[in-house]
Amino acid sequence: MGSQILVVLLCVLSWSFVSVSSQGQGGNNTNNNVTGASNISSVVQGTVVVDGDNTIGRTDEDFICATLDWWPPEKCDYGTCAWDHTSLINLDLNNQILLKAIQAFSPLKIRLGGTLQDKVIYDTPDNHQPCVQFIKNTSELFSFTEGCLPMYRWDELNAFFNKSGAKIIFGLNALMGRTIQPDGSAAGAWNYSNAQSFINYTVRHNYSIHGWELGNELSGSGVGTNVAADQYASDTISLHDIVQNIYSGIEPKPLVIAPGGFYDTNWFQTLITKAGNSVNAISHHIYNLGPGVDPNLVEKILDPSVLDNVVESFRGLQSLLRSAGSSATAWVGEAGGAYNSGHNLVSNAFVYSFWYLDQLALAASHDTKTYCRQSLIGGNYGLLNTTTFVPNPDYYSALLWHRLMGRKALATSFSGSNKLRVYAHCSKYSKRFTLLLINLDNSTTFEVNVGVNRTFTQQQHNNQKWHKHHSHHRSYSSTIRLPHRSKIGKMMREEYHLTAKDGDLHSQTMLLNGKILSVDSNGDIPSFEPSRVNSSELISVAPLSIVFARIPYILPACR
Repeated sequence: MGSQILVVLLCVLSWSFVSVSSQGQGGNNTNNNVTGASNISSVVQGTVVVDGDNTIGRTDEDFICATLDWWPPEKCDYGTCAWDHTSLINLDLNNQILLKAIQAFSPLKIRLGGTLQDKVIYDTPDNHQPCVQFIKNTSELFSFTEGCLPMYRWDELNAFFNKSGAKIIFGLNALMGRTIQPDGSAAGAWNYSNAQSFINYTVRHNYSIHGWELGNELSGSGVGTNVAADQYASDTISLHDIVQNIYSGIEPKPLVIAPGGFYDTNWFQTLITKAGNSVNAISHHIYNLGPGVDPNLVEKILDPSVLDNVVESFRGLQSLLRSAGSSATAWVGEAGGAYNSGHNLVSNAFVYSFWYLDQLALAASHDTKTYCRQSLIGGNYGLLNTTTFVPNPDYYSALLWHRLMGRKALATSFSGSNKLRVYAHCSKYSKRFTLLLINLDNSTTFEVNVGVNRTFTQQQHNNQKWHKHHSHHRSYSSTIRLPHRSKIGKMMREEYHLTAKDGDLHSQTMLLNGKILSVDSNGDIPSFEPSRVNSSELISVAPLSIVFARIPYILPACR
């Protein structure tokens, strides 16, 4: 009878809590809701609960990706020309900050593409057209004439990529051979002859390509123009066949990726069904904050309902892939938050990390394998400054994620407020786990307990062995032994508190545990030194701050 009562008590008390803490670093003062934290601050306590038994998503090891684009200096939005010399054609490949920024990831995936990729001619020996560059012309599709990639520039780019250790995804011109119809759609099959010649050239020169992607934003209603899904599926099969043929005898072969466009359920379903195993990754784009000119951009970034507005796309694509039994994986092939080059001092400032890190976490929790940020450099949303190449705040956010967050995403819940966004991953190369806490509130400090959601049944009690029991009361055979609470209390955890310089959300300077992050005179990326805190204390998340906390507690899901 006593053992039965014990089982009941254990099932009721199904939370096994691990107390954790910190001193909130920074997060200080400005005097309005837009620029920074309020002088008046309240303190709210709450509990984060992490499911320690199961994963809800799994990313690639090199989940973080960034883009390089084709836009020339004449690309302007809302009267501002924000691209300067950051095109694949004119980017300074000798810049040491650029090189070291990429090398810091070891490796960084880089997707080469964007709107103008569907107007690029590859100047291989088979090309008999003049190799001329993009010219601004508002009467043309995408407001530019066709442009050309000279093979000497492709050689230079690959020498740089090889030196930096980047993994390259190349976006191919998918409009070649098609005719724009009166209704704006692009009709006809893809003429792949120039692309095939380009892939041949790439293989002959032993250039390493991680993936070939077909087209940019031609799915659904498209941007500028669109291609029917069944035709796109046929073209994707053609690309697959080209890759299989040219890379015959070479392993591993590059991925075939499509469509690099905005999610449309019916269109994507047709592509996934008809392309079958010819496609390895289904890529979609995200600009869920609207136009860069929006004066309410900061308020939208700090609004949980706006951050959540992309969840249906993640869920929808995940569901389509599962229901089709597809071996393809989900990618975010391009995401800049606010379209048309973003917004200066917003999308290149501290405040954007609230959106960006939340996006990374949401994508990972829906089994997205790769997330490509628009852009590595260029526009107002570059991870690097367009003219100086020094990292913007989101660069450091991306690198911290890359170094701390492992492949496995864990389910979490928080009782307290929707203004504290909480995510968890198994730690990188560890059986322990790391929390990401994003405080969107400008006047509330959250003090957080962390609990691990475990439900136990008594089995072999005399041997002090505890067996996993699922929340739906299904038994498992593996054995878990929890450490004694006093032992946990002696453990130290690592914390990384991110805040804006002077509390100004528009600042392009990020603080880590109160210290400025910046490159040195040699362009070297700074090290990330954590605060070490006794695990018996609470985690304190200051207003308008972001915290990574690496918890020294082993989870079954992370074994």
